[in-house]
Amino acid sequence: MTDELRIRSGDAVFSFDENLIVQTWNDSLERMTGVSAEEAIGQPCWAVLGATNERGDLVCHAGCSNARLAREGWPVGRQELLVRAPDGDRRPMCVSTIRVQNGGGPVFLHLLHEATAAEETEEEPEEPRAQLTGRQSQILALIAAGRNARAIAEELELAEATVRNHIRGILVAFDAHSQLEAVAKARQAGILEKN
Repeated sequence: MTDELRIRSGDAVFSFDENLIVQTWNDSLERMTGVSAEEAIGQPCWAVLGATNERGDLVCHAGCSNARLAREGWPVGRQELLVRAPDGDRRPMCVSTIRVQNGGGPVFLHLLHEATAAEETEEEPEEPRAQLTGRQSQILALIAAGRNARAIAEELELAEATVRNHIRGILVAFDAHSQLEAVAKARQAGILEKN
């Protein structure tokens, strides 16, 4: 795939395949992270970036929710993450995920740029980006009560695949990486009662 795909950008960008393996890595990204293209290409993207959130929780890992959503064709919003810098510290970055349909299948791009002071201090919205449907609200409440997708499907008499589709919609609405994060954001927004 590396021979077929050429990416030229003044911004830091790299591509990865459906298996999360880095295919391209540009000079801007090399300067930003201190990781050379030779070191990055062929490695899992999560191992190369090793990004965390502001609490220090690992975001880049083999089971990355954003990568899974992008592979399944869902739009993934921009994230603010802490990415390894050449000095070993972590630097705040805005990361956008873009899915591109290539002749040989989908290719995924991560576009990175340093978070500006305004982006770093920007307050989180109190409500999710999108409103939940009635069914999504019902499923979110059941997730908060500790039920898994199979139990929810049985309780609501739905197919488990349907419940999982609703859960994906909830994750997208809250720009969340996990069901736990979606529940926490819903509680912060007052959509779910705080325990």
